[in-house]
Amino acid sequence: MPLTRYNASAATLTKNRTGGDWCPINGMCVTCVEGCIGMCEIGKSAYRGAEVIYPGPFGIITTGSQKAYPVDLSHFNIMGTCVGAVGIEADSDRAIFPNVNLETRLGRDKGIRMRLPIIIAALGSTNIAKQNWDGLAIGSAISGTSLTIGENVPGMDSDSIIEDGRIKHSPDLESRVKLFKDWQEGGYGAIVVQANVEDTKLGVQEYAIEKLGAQVVELKWGQGAKDIGGEVKIKNLEKAQLLKKRGYIVLPNPLDPAIIEDFKKGAFGEFERHSRVGMVSEEEFVKRVEALRNAGANYVTLKTGAYRPADIARAVKYASLAKIDYVTFDAAGGGTGMSPWHMMNEWGVPGIEMWSLVKKYCDRLAAKREYLPDIVYAGGIAFEDQIFKCFSLGAPYVKSIAMARAPLAAVMVGKTIGKVLEQGDVPVYIQRFGRTKEAIFITAEELKRKYGKDYDRIPASAIGLYTYYERLAQGLRQLMCGARKFNLQCLDRDDIAALTPEASRVSGIPLVTDMDMEEVAKILG
Repeated sequence: MPLTRYNASAATLTKNRTGGDWCPINGMCVTCVEGCIGMCEIGKSAYRGAEVIYPGPFGIITTGSQKAYPVDLSHFNIMGTCVGAVGIEADSDRAIFPNVNLETRLGRDKGIRMRLPIIIAALGSTNIAKQNWDGLAIGSAISGTSLTIGENVPGMDSDSIIEDGRIKHSPDLESRVKLFKDWQEGGYGAIVVQANVEDTKLGVQEYAIEKLGAQVVELKWGQGAKDIGGEVKIKNLEKAQLLKKRGYIVLPNPLDPAIIEDFKKGAFGEFERHSRVGMVSEEEFVKRVEALRNAGANYVTLKTGAYRPADIARAVKYASLAKIDYVTFDAAGGGTGMSPWHMMNEWGVPGIEMWSLVKKYCDRLAAKREYLPDIVYAGGIAFEDQIFKCFSLGAPYVKSIAMARAPLAAVMVGKTIGKVLEQGDVPVYIQRFGRTKEAIFITAEELKRKYGKDYDRIPASAIGLYTYYERLAQGLRQLMCGARKFNLQCLDRDDIAALTPEASRVSGIPLVTDMDMEEVAKILG
C-alpha cells in the first residue's frame, strides 16, 4: 500500500466515485467516467480551485497528516524490568506507580516548573483556538502545565491599537494572557507568547513583556505542519480589508473594486490571510534573543519546524550560541490551523528521523562542552506511551513534550458535554456515566473540593483538559514504574527497544533481540 492516500480525504471533503478501487499512484478512480460531478480532489479543484488546497470546513476542525511514515513511535516498545528501582528506594512498598514524580523544569537557572511535562504548542489567530481559549488556558493553568499563544493574535484583533507600526493595545492578547495567569497556581507552568515575522515588526513580544507581564517568549522559525507562514480564512470583507492595510498577504486582494464586487455577488465567500516566511541568520537571531532579554523576558525559547537536516543543526547551534532556554522541534505531519493539505502530508522530516537527528546534533555539542538548551519534542504526540518514548529517544536532553491537537480535542469534547448538559439533551453514549457534570467528569468532585466556590467558574472545557491530562499522568506513571524509573530524569535510551531494523537504523536504538547482550552473557555465563 502507498504511504500517501491521494485525491480523496475527509480533510478536503472529497471521495472517489469507485470507492475502494483507486490508482495507488495518484488516488484517481481506476475508471474516470465522463459525466461524474467531481467528488474527488481533482474534480472539486475543477470548480473550486485553490480553495481545495486547504482542509475544511475552516474554523471548526484541526487536521493531521494522513501519511503513513516508514517509521513511527509504534515501532518501538517500552522495556520493563523486574529488578531494582531508579530514583526511589528499591522497596516494594515505596516503588509504586503513584510515587513516580512527573515534575520537570525548562530553561536556565531555576527554570520553568511544570507539574506535568506538557506544553500546548502555539495556538494563535485561528478561530478554533479563540473559540476554545477558556478551556485551554484554565485547564492548562490548573494542571500546572504551559500554554503557548501563537502567531498573529494582535494583528488579527480588530480592536488592536497600532501606532507607528507598533502594537499599543490588543484586547485579545491581553485576555488570553490574563486568563491563564488568573488561574496559575504556585508558579507552575507558564503562558508563552510566540512571534512570527509580522508579530516581530509589530513589537508584540515587547508589548506582552512590558504591558502584560509575560515572562516567556518564543521565536518561531516554523512548525511541523507547513514550511510557510500561518494561514487563516476570513469571511468578512471589512476584516479582510483591515488585515490587508495592516500589511498581511490577503488573497484575493480585498481592496480591488472588481474583487469587492465579486465577493458581494457571492462568487466566493472567503479570503485567505497569509503570513510571511522568516529569514534566519545567526547574527540576527542572537541579536533578537539579546533584545528580548533586555526588554525583560525571563525565558526565551525557539520553535522550529521539520526543515531539512542542515536547518535542524542550525537550530541546535544558534540556540546554543544565544543560550536559548528551550527549543521545540516540531516534526512533520501535525497541525491545528489551515495548513495546505498536500504540504502537511508531503513536506518535512518526520518524527523519528527528526528527533534522532536532534539527539545526534546535541551529542556533538555536548562532546565539545558547549551550552545546550533544554529540548522539547512535538509532532502528533497524544498518549502516555508516546511521551515515554520521546523522553527515551531524546535522553538526556528532552525535558518536555509539546502537543496541540490532542489537548484541543479534549477541550472541545469537554465543551460539547457542557453544552448538552445545559440543554438537558445528554446523548445515550454519555448518559451511561450520568446526567450531571460531577457524574460524567471523573475529576469533577476532586476539583469541586479543591476550588470550593470557584469551582463553578471552571468551564466544562477546562475540566475536559484537566481530566485528559490526569489520564496521561497516571498512564505515564504506570509505564515508568514498570521500567523501574521514578522520575523523568531517569529515563534513558535503554528504556525502549526497536522492533524493526529500519527503526533501529534511524534511531540508533538496538533491536529488542540485540538488547542487554553483555548482561545476558554475564547471567548465563
